[in-house]
Amino acid sequence: MWTTTDTRLVITAAASVALVIVLITSRLRLHAFPALMTGSLVLGLVAGLGPSKTVGSFTDGVGGTLGDVGVVLGLGTMLGKLLADSGGADLLADTLLRRSGPRMLPWAVALLAMVLGIPLFFEIGVVLVLPIVFTVAVRLDRERGHEGGRDEQGRSTILRVGIPALAGLSALHAFIPPHPGPLVAIDALKADLGQTLLVGIVLAVPTVAVAGPLFAHYASRWAHAEPPASLVRTAAPVPGRQPSATADTGRQPSATADTGRQPSATADTGRQPSATADTGRQPSATADTAEHPPPGLTATLATILLPVVLMLLRTVADVVTPDGSGVRAVAEFVGEPVVALLLALLLATWTFGFRRGLSGSEVSSLAAAGLVPAASILVIIGAGGGFKQVLVDSGIGDSLAKAATGAGIPVLLLAWFVAVLIRLATGSATVATVTAAGIVAPVLAAEPSASPVLAALAVGAGSVFFSHVNDAGFWLVREYFGMSVRDTFRTWSVMETLVSVVGLLAVLAASLVV
Repeated sequence: MWTTTDTRLVITAAASVALVIVLITSRLRLHAFPALMTGSLVLGLVAGLGPSKTVGSFTDGVGGTLGDVGVVLGLGTMLGKLLADSGGADLLADTLLRRSGPRMLPWAVALLAMVLGIPLFFEIGVVLVLPIVFTVAVRLDRERGHEGGRDEQGRSTILRVGIPALAGLSALHAFIPPHPGPLVAIDALKADLGQTLLVGIVLAVPTVAVAGPLFAHYASRWAHAEPPASLVRTAAPVPGRQPSATADTGRQPSATADTGRQPSATADTGRQPSATADTGRQPSATADTAEHPPPGLTATLATILLPVVLMLLRTVADVVTPDGSGVRAVAEFVGEPVVALLLALLLATWTFGFRRGLSGSEVSSLAAAGLVPAASILVIIGAGGGFKQVLVDSGIGDSLAKAATGAGIPVLLLAWFVAVLIRLATGSATVATVTAAGIVAPVLAAEPSASPVLAALAVGAGSVFFSHVNDAGFWLVREYFGMSVRDTFRTWSVMETLVSVVGLLAVLAASLVV
């Protein structure tokens, strides 16, 4: 039964989320890290966790989030840095531009993200794909002579190609095993894994089309993105065009520093290239020189796809090999995300470094420079994870689930709606999936006509609804794109909502034939 305690918890959660937003976006311009800490502590104390448990819940959330994401982000940014400075990102950017053309580029990027998103966790996909996407966007701007990173129609090129990449990665994360959320839902709802995989891929196609290229066509007009220059490779000159002084992003620093910081050496874009840790190279040390030629397309693809192949190999081995076999044990080990990325990084030191004539110290310096932009991202993501954990430990998720089960709505809508409520309260897609699947399982068992496969996909769609300040992914995207909190809401949060709603509509349409 709903109680006054449940009402108090829901009001407290809403107020704490509002507090975080106000601290960051008001005149205070507080940095996101202390703002999230403040919101977490206020929430825990008002919700009745007590001082010590509130602090413990927050630190556990920080540790758990960074344990999952921190190593992946560190390895991924180092790999991305080597990919960028070697000229490999330029090579992939040129290939995409040449094969797809400017008009079809957002669709090509969405397809690339969907392919990579099948075996890759969302965070890994972000750190591997976005540096390439940023390079593609900047190269396109330079080739077409766009000013300020916007085309003739006033659309931000980075958002026009970046949003489709995020949509592809997010939809696959919500719908497709071996991602943790879908696997949990499949197990809890007794759905068939193969059918869920097949139907999920089919439903992901229209979902990504709407939330990706189609939405980006409009969202790129009203938002501004300014990724850290250290994540964008722009030193390689475009044939027939002289590099400009603003080659890093083609625009002056803007007021995207909604966390209260002034434009700095790692955030601005109007500086001259220098040999700082932010770039890790002298302005003359480009990948196009005869001394250090760029890697070939085969070597570049082999390096960037190695973690994808290893994680996909693990999935296949889990299905086709018996328990206890040596092949399965090896596949499970090398297919672990951190191991797969480590192996890819080691390969990159050869393909992007030694093979091109760089010394060991040069390769090490370049890889270490990739960690500089990751430091700020990590503390903000960790604080978002701490906020999420306080929300979970306060029991707000249970209160929302209690309200949903008494609503008396059809099972597919119930599955989606419960996941939405938990997602909004906790910020975690996985927590939303686990909780919603557990709530829906007995309801589904009492409805023999309902499809467990579609119920699992409905839960997955609901689990990504409207990412906001209690979601570590919100801060990851914001920091990578260099957007204000306001613009992150208007792009990333709306895109996630579209993935969720269009995914639900696709599930309901599929229920007519499945």
